[in-house]
Amino acid sequence: MTADPSTLAEVPGLIRVENTSPEQLAAHCARMTRESYPHQQVYGRYCTIEEYVDCPPEQVYDYLRQGHHLEEWTCSLRDFGPTDTPGLWRGRDLLEPGTSIYCKVVANSEAMTVDYHCAWDQGETLWMIYLMRVVPASLVLGEPGSVITWTNCRHPYYDANPYPQRAPRPDRRWVGEYWDLFYAGHTVEMRNLKAILEHRHKAGLPVSVPPARAVAR
Repeated sequence: MTADPSTLAEVPGLIRVENTSPEQLAAHCARMTRESYPHQQVYGRYCTIEEYVDCPPEQVYDYLRQGHHLEEWTCSLRDFGPTDTPGLWRGRDLLEPGTSIYCKVVANSEAMTVDYHCAWDQGETLWMIYLMRVVPASLVLGEPGSVITWTNCRHPYYDANPYPQRAPRPDRRWVGEYWDLFYAGHTVEMRNLKAILEHRHKAGLPVSVPPARAVAR
């Protein structure tokens, strides 16, 4: 079915072959392209990183969907254990002493997406959401292995703690104060993830390991 282009005629700002020649489009894209970009422009509201991993996508997905593995590849999340709420885990974020982090995993096996719904200090409003997807590298790079993408969106709560009364101490730094370091910090963690997965896969070891603490109820 072909869409009726007349329905788009009144939409302002569209750039399509109907109103822009290929030469004009190329010139427009060239004006938009720079040798370097301000950090705020690239990572101001969204932070996306990606990595190739020499490990089968099914194994990568299975590893990520089991939330206790966050203790292995993240820099600071440790000591996860189940809460009284099914599917909700509580751990510690050693980035700031005394800080609890709550996490629920939302995964889709068909799309191989794994989303970590998290929050500091409380588990009622899980607003820190880490969106991850595993893509077979055979589809996008023409080689074995996986491509992992990871996106964070800058929720308004990064700028202001919605539950200041839950903080372990008044002078505790807020997670949003680290936003400008998210690209670098998440890149370090993605490299940790790559190293663990590739090491175990290459050595013929099980990629996933049992949780150190009790399984979730």
